[in-house]
Amino acid sequence: MSQILKHQKTCVVIGASHAGVNFAFALRREGWEGAIILFDADPELPYHRPPLSKAYLTGDDEIDKNLLKSAESYQRDNIALKLGVSVSRIDRKEKKIVLHDGSIQAYDKLVIATGARPIMPVIPGTTTARNLFPLRTAAHVSEIRARIKSGSVTKVVVIGGGYIGLETAASLRKLGADVTVLEREERILSRVTAPEMSVFFQRLHAQHQVDVLTSKNVVSIETNSEFNEVVCADGDRFKADMIIVGVGIHVNMEIAKKAGLSIKDGIQVDASARTNDEHIYAIGDCTFHYNPHYNRFIRLESVQNAVDQAKVAAAAICDKQPIYNSIPWFWSDQYDIKLQMVGLSQGYNQVLVRKDPENEKSFSVWYFKDDSLLAVDAINNAKAYVYGTKFIKSGEKLDKSKLSDLSVEFKPTNLVSE
Repeated sequence: MSQILKHQKTCVVIGASHAGVNFAFALRREGWEGAIILFDADPELPYHRPPLSKAYLTGDDEIDKNLLKSAESYQRDNIALKLGVSVSRIDRKEKKIVLHDGSIQAYDKLVIATGARPIMPVIPGTTTARNLFPLRTAAHVSEIRARIKSGSVTKVVVIGGGYIGLETAASLRKLGADVTVLEREERILSRVTAPEMSVFFQRLHAQHQVDVLTSKNVVSIETNSEFNEVVCADGDRFKADMIIVGVGIHVNMEIAKKAGLSIKDGIQVDASARTNDEHIYAIGDCTFHYNPHYNRFIRLESVQNAVDQAKVAAAAICDKQPIYNSIPWFWSDQYDIKLQMVGLSQGYNQVLVRKDPENEKSFSVWYFKDDSLLAVDAINNAKAYVYGTKFIKSGEKLDKSKLSDLSVEFKPTNLVSE
């Protein structure tokens, strides 16, 4: 590609994870001929984050085996990558960003892809605990992996029974650690799944000798020269060489809020990922965006959303008329279980479970609000995931009696209401 000329426009991207990187390359494909500059506080070349709690944690590969794009790709597409650089503020009036060292970068278009950071709960003893980690960056996982594999850590307490906590527990158990998961709520995954799924995953971890304990509110951590003790409100105490904290995330939207952009449960954007400033877009985990299918604003923490919004923003900046209208999907790998999820189950009032009579570890959970299918969770069942996606997109009404009847062959034409 020819060198960028000084009179050409500049698009600046704050954040170089899935959303930011995919946006930069999509913008080039859409025909943007000006400069593209990516800033990120992480010094590593941008990498895939989902494997951090799974394959990267249990494997031997270094992070350069999990890169989103090779270094040569950025050079080939004339994308400037500024790593280990933090942005302190946005000056909307002058259309520039100010870096932490005081230097300035002007922009014609600005894209905010700042993502999120792990919540570190205010618990007495966290600042003095030994081997206490969140699980968000490659640096965190590299340290966790090294200490487990060295044999210096054998007993781990995971605080938080969401997907990240459970995936991490499964990976640490695979590495031979003795793992206990402490969840504050009455059941694991309580905010995202039906009770049937919570029971399944609790049983799954028990089968792999991982203690998953619910109604355990951690109130302090006590540390001596040999180990930590995690103390719960009910008086129970758990020894740990290492503590992993996975209790959720904070959206990185402070820089947008200081700049006067519209903020709700994230940076509010329209259907083309544009903020209330016509020159500024936001994409990925940090956004609060409208989903036409569910007829409401939502915020999603998913690679799918990051990539889809990146493509929409790139097309919009190049004066096309894209509309974000994706059905959310997610996945989780734990032991020999692959969970594929499509749709959003919030607001369901009925759950149907369809089991595989030949495999107890293969089934699907279908979430309905009255007669409308909202979401499907598929355990080792790609067919249910594919069919669920089709039905959610089409809005076809299903015959619930046939869906739950194992004598009815599982194919779309048999499941739609007549």
